[in-house]
Parts: sequence; structure tokens; C-alpha cells
Amino acid sequence: MAGNSEQKASQIDWAAFMPGLALDAVIFGYHNGQLKILLLEYKNTPLFALPGGFIQQDEDLNNAAKRVLHERTALSNIYLEQFYVFGDLSRHNASQLKQIIVANGHFIDDSHWLLQRFISVGYYALIDFTKAIPTPDAISDSCQWFDITNLPPVMLEDHQEIIRKALETLQTDLDRKLIGFNLLPETFTMGDLQGLYETILGKPLLRPAFQRKMLSLGILERIAKKQTGMAHKAPYLYKFIGG
Repeated sequence: MAGNSEQKASQIDWAAFMPGLALDAVIFGYHNGQLKILLLEYKNTPLFALPGGFIQQDEDLNNAAKRVLHERTALSNIYLEQFYVFGDLSRHNASQLKQIIVANGHFIDDSHWLLQRFISVGYYALIDFTKAIPTPDAISDSCQWFDITNLPPVMLEDHQEIIRKALETLQTDLDRKLIGFNLLPETFTMGDLQGLYETILGKPLLRPAFQRKMLSLGILERIAKKQTGMAHKAPYLYKFIGG
């Protein structure tokens, strides 16, 4: 439940949004061999949550997702994919939502649509960790990176499940969607690429088999050897074709 980060919560025109529909974004970044995601910490509560928001009455769903991501990261034109719709009745937790609202100094009637059941459209995004500027929204104290293996213990509603499903989708899409292009530098070694795959898949891979597989996909262009001062031992640099 996010509004524009430049607005105070009390200034948000809730009538401008569609009741019962929201979006949640799992924003992945890769840094120092760790897969990270962005999480918000709600003011005056122990609750953490994925960046998300509501869809404006006159706004396309995908444009709403792009808006939310830009507000939270200051980035545009990033890889963004809709991956699942979360609509189980069990995901609704009015007490948590009310806790957030009260913690921000607001009081609403229990019949208000903010406390009713929501269907949430899940997106995952892949961004350059070094270029993002994590920015909290109006009702959050912080927006920061967390290692996906070390998440906060208390999260909003079913956000742990949304993260699990997003990671599962990311693992499935690794080859087909050229995921690495969005998480690695423009040029990289085969070792860098294998490290990314191992981090996302959560298991070690055999180097010769991995290299044969990646070269057989026809998605890599070998461009040069990495400068190490020892040319005969220097690894080749690659980039994704079309990248």
C-alpha cells in the first residue's frame, strides 16, 4: 500500500485508485555474489514489505508497475515482468493493514476498502544494483536491500510467498529470458556468469558442463581477454548478443 513518495499519507486521494486491486514488485539486484531484493520497512511497526502500490483509475496496470519501480529505485526502462496473480483468501490480513494505517496517525472505518481483501498482481524486476537509489514511500521509514537468504522475520501478508514464487520464476527463466544481461555488467567472464547462475539456482554447477551449455545457446559473444597482466591465463570476456 504505497502512494507517491513525495506526498504525505494524509494527502493521498484514495478515490483515485481502484479498490481491491494492487501490485507487488520483487526487485532483484546482484552484488558481490549475492542475490538481493528491495524491501520497505513501515513506520512505527515491525513489518517489512515488497514495494507495491495501487492502480490509478485512469492508469494501465503495467504503467502502474513502472511508476512504482521508478518511485522506489529512480530507474526507468528496466526489465519488468508480470509473473503471477495472488488471490488466495488467506492472504488477507486486515489487522496488519490497520496497524500500518494507525502507525501513520490515521484512523479509518473498518468498512473502508483499504482494509478489505485485495488481489495482487506480482511483478519481478531486474536492475543494476549500482545505479538504483532506494527510496521509501510516504508510510515507510526505509527502502533497502536484503540478501534473499536473510530476509526479515515479519513480513506483510503473503509477501514471503510472493518472493518464493518470483525466485522460482527467475530460476525457470534464466536461459530463455537472458536474465543475466540485466544483473551483470555489460562485459563479464564465464566465471562471473556461472557465479550468477549458482547464486540464483542455489547450487554449484560443474564448470565444463556449464560452459558447454552456455556456448551452445548462441546467446554469448566472446569479445576479448580480461586484462590480468598474465595474458596466457587471462579469462575471455563475453557479452550477451544484442546487449
